[in-house]
Amino acid sequence: MATSPTDSTSSTDSTGSAGSPGSPDSPDSPDSPDSVPPVHDSGLLDVGDGHRVFWSVAGNPDGKPALIVHGGPGSGSSPTARRVFDPAVYRIVQLDQRGCGRSTPHASTPPAQDPSAQDPAADLATNTTAHLVADMERLREHLGIDRWLLYGGSWGSTLILAYAEAHPERVSEIVIAAVTTTRRSEIGWLYEGVGRFFPEAQERFRAGVDDAEDVLGAYAARMNDPDPAVRERAAADWCAWEDAVLSGEGQGTPYADRPDAARLAMVRICSHYFSRGAFLEEGALIRDAHRLAGIPGVLIHGRFDMGGPLTTAWELAKAWPGAELHVVEGAGHLGDGETRQLVHAALDRFAQAGPTG
Repeated sequence: MATSPTDSTSSTDSTGSAGSPGSPDSPDSPDSPDSVPPVHDSGLLDVGDGHRVFWSVAGNPDGKPALIVHGGPGSGSSPTARRVFDPAVYRIVQLDQRGCGRSTPHASTPPAQDPSAQDPAADLATNTTAHLVADMERLREHLGIDRWLLYGGSWGSTLILAYAEAHPERVSEIVIAAVTTTRRSEIGWLYEGVGRFFPEAQERFRAGVDDAEDVLGAYAARMNDPDPAVRERAAADWCAWEDAVLSGEGQGTPYADRPDAARLAMVRICSHYFSRGAFLEEGALIRDAHRLAGIPGVLIHGRFDMGGPLTTAWELAKAWPGAELHVVEGAGHLGDGETRQLVHAALDRFAQAGPTG
């Protein structure tokens, strides 16, 4: 599920450049847009394979480093996600993952049919979880950071865990709101199991690919169709399903409301990852959570998260030595005011540990 408590609707950063939106107003959304810490440094980092990823830094240049890991995959960073951080204390880093936001090439358009004309990076062959983990590590080195706090949720949770288990010595603390590990069982719940609560929406979702046996694979294929009308229809059907799953949270239609290019890129990337089990061995992130021993972690999850049931957060907390799990009664995938308070409390507590970068 692309939306999370760490994403938001705003698509323009303080630099004036258009980025990719995330979810509607959610636990990071404060009372005033003036509270978004302004960016003081940004750039495009060449990570190889024809990709350049956009990054930005806000807050205290000498502060405690923190990386906001956005959802999706393919949602892109949102400036409003920075609002949960004290800019006087934190050096706030954001990164648009491959193919989305202001990273290039953008995944909203698949490669041309003519091999001589296509961008070799636009076919998503080099857009996998391992590639995204490597990009995060390359950015850390580029910015001269020794260790950083990781904050995110939903798909961002999965990527945080994958990175931290690969590079535990580079992570000071972790804060996750809306816990997922993108196991095939979790993907199966989101795109099939939860349909028992939304049978009419699920019927429409399946009808969008003619009731194909491999629904997600069929959507991935349509998002690579040379006909723009086919891609637009598939993206619309996918977003209608995602919005249905979130419909009980009173946040409108955050998927359908995205700008065209952002919506196409997100659905193309999501279907690419989810039809392939996120390129992860099933259950590996919980199995290997012992590698996180010594990293303080706060896990925050809504009791009524329809897209990502609480069981994943529960299993992760049991497998991660020292992790704290906070269950927010009454909250869903996007969280609520209590979720926001818990995030703030965790970040304020970890800020007292001082800079580690």
